[in-house]
Amino acid sequence: MKNWLPLLMLAGWMSVAHAGLFGDDELLPPDEAFSFKASVDANGKIQADWKIADGYYLYKDKFKFSSGNGNAALATADFPPAKVKKDPLFGTVETYRNKVRIGIPVTRQPGAGNQLSFTATYQGCADMGVCYPPQTRTVSLQLPAAPTTQTPPANSALGALSALGADLGFDDESELLPPDEAFRLDVLVRDADHIAASWVIAEGYYLYRDKFEFALEPVKGVSLRPVQMPKGELKQDEFFGEIQVYHEVVDVDLALQREAGPATPVTLVVKYQGCAEAGVCYQPMSKRIELMLPPADGSSAVATPLATETAPAESAPAANLSEQDAIARRLKDGNLIAILLAFYGFGLLLSFTPCVFPMVPILSSIIVGQGASITTYKSFILSLVYVLAMAATYTVAGVVAGLFGENLQAIFQNAWILGAFAAVFVLLSFSMFGFYELQMPSFIQNRLSSVSNRQRGGSLTGVAIMGFLSALIVGPCVAAPLAGALIYIGQTGDAVLGGLALFTLSMGMGTPLIAIGVGAGKLLPKAGVWMDRVKAVFGVLMLAVAIWLLERILPASLTLALWSALLILSAVYLRAMDDLPVEATGWARLWKGVGLLSLTYGVLLLIGAASGGSDPLRPLENVRAGGVSGQAIAVQAHELSFKQIHSLADLQRELDAATRAGKPVMVDFYADWCISCKEMEKYTFGNARVQQALESFVLLQADVTANNEDDKALLKRFGLFGPPGILFFDASGKERPELSVVGFKKPEAFLQVIRKVQNP
Repeated sequence: MKNWLPLLMLAGWMSVAHAGLFGDDELLPPDEAFSFKASVDANGKIQADWKIADGYYLYKDKFKFSSGNGNAALATADFPPAKVKKDPLFGTVETYRNKVRIGIPVTRQPGAGNQLSFTATYQGCADMGVCYPPQTRTVSLQLPAAPTTQTPPANSALGALSALGADLGFDDESELLPPDEAFRLDVLVRDADHIAASWVIAEGYYLYRDKFEFALEPVKGVSLRPVQMPKGELKQDEFFGEIQVYHEVVDVDLALQREAGPATPVTLVVKYQGCAEAGVCYQPMSKRIELMLPPADGSSAVATPLATETAPAESAPAANLSEQDAIARRLKDGNLIAILLAFYGFGLLLSFTPCVFPMVPILSSIIVGQGASITTYKSFILSLVYVLAMAATYTVAGVVAGLFGENLQAIFQNAWILGAFAAVFVLLSFSMFGFYELQMPSFIQNRLSSVSNRQRGGSLTGVAIMGFLSALIVGPCVAAPLAGALIYIGQTGDAVLGGLALFTLSMGMGTPLIAIGVGAGKLLPKAGVWMDRVKAVFGVLMLAVAIWLLERILPASLTLALWSALLILSAVYLRAMDDLPVEATGWARLWKGVGLLSLTYGVLLLIGAASGGSDPLRPLENVRAGGVSGQAIAVQAHELSFKQIHSLADLQRELDAATRAGKPVMVDFYADWCISCKEMEKYTFGNARVQQALESFVLLQADVTANNEDDKALLKRFGLFGPPGILFFDASGKERPELSVVGFKKPEAFLQVIRKVQNP
């Protein structure tokens, strides 16, 4: 291997020279690519730690260690397992990534001092193909006092007896390290807006990720932003089950929110807890650290790294909160009655959004399906049961999303579930047309008749099930009030107040449904041919709901063809192509006119589908007459051009590139099943003034339709519970969380947000 060393050094120097000549500004300096520190544990063993940047690695066989103390010798180093890599220069080699800790035992001769000069030599490369020359670092280490008594040789009788006692578990418990040695904490002020906290964790010990807490004692003009904790290692703990823990080293960056002002003293309070692998856990530890912050100019620090998750911390000032965060703050600080009234009002407003509209024909069809036996009281009970089931489902799904970050509604937006639910609506619609009557098998009806009166066309249980499914499948929209309640639950764990707010919100959404349901029951005609016609109308509406659901999983041109088929078949039932007798009534002529309109529009939709159209309101957008010859030419409407991202790594890469170019960034979270996303796309992003305002932005889109692990990680990183969600980063790469948009926002309001990003 020695023969390769000159070649390796030459390759390293040539690679670094190549990077310098060609201006590769992405290559990190050696001390940033391979951050090195060394310490000595209580047993006098050197612990050499390297923190390796993403995209870089160190060679295992290039490590060398030496001592500058002639009376102290370094024993064979303890290397952790390395990963095998196919290297273009050296073939199969072993490498380390992310971080590595190497233990080096020290043996001392009698009379040796406690001061040791330790030298480490190492070498690594970047994935881009650039290798560094060997790096050498020397540090001065303080060794613990040499033991006054000698340890019995292992081959002596006393040594064997001592080893046997250790094997049987009789070692002295004093060997357990003191907390400050097991978890050595270092805190320093990086700049006016950042504090760095670092723990060096002794071998055989670990810290719990979820036990970290950070707070600043109250100081005017200074507060702590939400803290970003690095991802830990999964461990099956005997006390807490499967948890995340840290071994060896953990670094935490604490970002501050500061007003402009002079140097300011602050007190940081840090809490954490850890255990020894031997099975002994320490009491929770709390540290108060006095720090002096340098003068601040009032500007915020650079955005925190993306590939991290949020841990508990102080909230940002209310003036810098987004709409959903402000709602979450009001939940935390407000009066219960005022909170519930506000959320009821939010629900009333949400009831007029496209996410709730499909529930109108669903509930109305349930009531119409009762036939001539329907009464106002009965329609009220059916409507109330439907809305209560819907509200209860929203509440449970919301609490689960808040506590665990899992959006149950998103889970139900897959092709099989949506297809099955659409098929149910088709079956219900055919029963409305009179092809058959849906009812439970007779043997089940006979059993149930002893405990409840059977209702024709469906039971209260069936209505409740329909309300449950409607909440999960029909309306998976996330708006600012809903997001605010979910944020509050996630931050405080208060599922009771958060659940009450969600239930009240849902009841506000359901109040118009109850009114419509009662009205449908009251205004229905008496039994006769009119009842059959009314049921047929609602049968068409049920088919419309089925197509509306299938829009989320089928190609746009195919759903356009389905809308066309529905309108044309409806026109046939309205006798649009039948001759009217001379004595035809005015009503008959009116319905034929409606049928002709339905037929005409259905044909236009069919032409639009054949030409690749996608919008039922603009079926001929892709086709227009061209020239005297009458040829059809394609017309492509101007749309925003988004670059797709699929993971946190993709996002970080694009943000870095935008920062280097000095451009602000907009990130749009989208899903095919998100109705509000379609609204934003059509009405807001399609607005010419919005498009002009976004010309200077880098436009990124995270399509979370699949709801896979990468999608969940992206949503969780920014505290989003589902689309639509729009995030902004300014030209310096700093996230502007107070300007984030959740739910549909009209063009004028959206333009105001864009201006705030451009002119902070």
